[in-house]
Amino acid sequence: MAHCTAVNHSVRELRHLIGRFADAGVRNMLALRGDPPKDGAPETPEFRHASDLVELIRAEHPSLAVLVAGYPETHPESTSVAMDIEHLKRKVDTGADVVVTQLFFDNQDYFRFRDRCADAGISVPIVPGILPVTNLAQIRRLTAMCGTHLPGRLLRRLEVHQNDEEGQYAVGVYHAARQAEELIAGGAPGMHFYVLNKSRAALLICRALALFTPVEE
Repeated sequence: MAHCTAVNHSVRELRHLIGRFADAGVRNMLALRGDPPKDGAPETPEFRHASDLVELIRAEHPSLAVLVAGYPETHPESTSVAMDIEHLKRKVDTGADVVVTQLFFDNQDYFRFRDRCADAGISVPIVPGILPVTNLAQIRRLTAMCGTHLPGRLLRRLEVHQNDEEGQYAVGVYHAARQAEELIAGGAPGMHFYVLNKSRAALLICRALALFTPVEE
């Protein structure tokens, strides 16, 4: 699945990029607005929202599956939960097939978000995005940046191992595996892991989930 960001690209550039992905055999594309430039460079005005990119992909390459981002704890730039859901619905209405969520650590945030989506008439699959914590300092930076809540119980467990990298890794993998187990039991249609180039964490979680899943005779 290719990740495509719209910010600071012209329509011409995006058409070319999406076409190259399609020609290469890519069949799934995650359409993101992207972060505005932080170096003072002016933003390209054609695409200010991810829904603009979804609309372009759907018009140019209707056979591509389009995924978009959703925010269980709302997007940091949204002024209200209602506005956040409204923006998400616009992305779905313009052609998104699947929503993949931003990382979260409390499953109730996902279940509440899924209910809000259903109430708004969003019927596409809502795939939870899970990040196995493997480094305490790193996750503190990430959660501060994206506005994600780090539960106190998880934070305390990580702090016990703040000078032990493997201990932090074990705590993070355990928490993510339990999250995944509960989400699957609660009807989640799948799982997306944010592994930050540390695939061993995802592998360990999948092995743990195999232990949780009954094997048919």
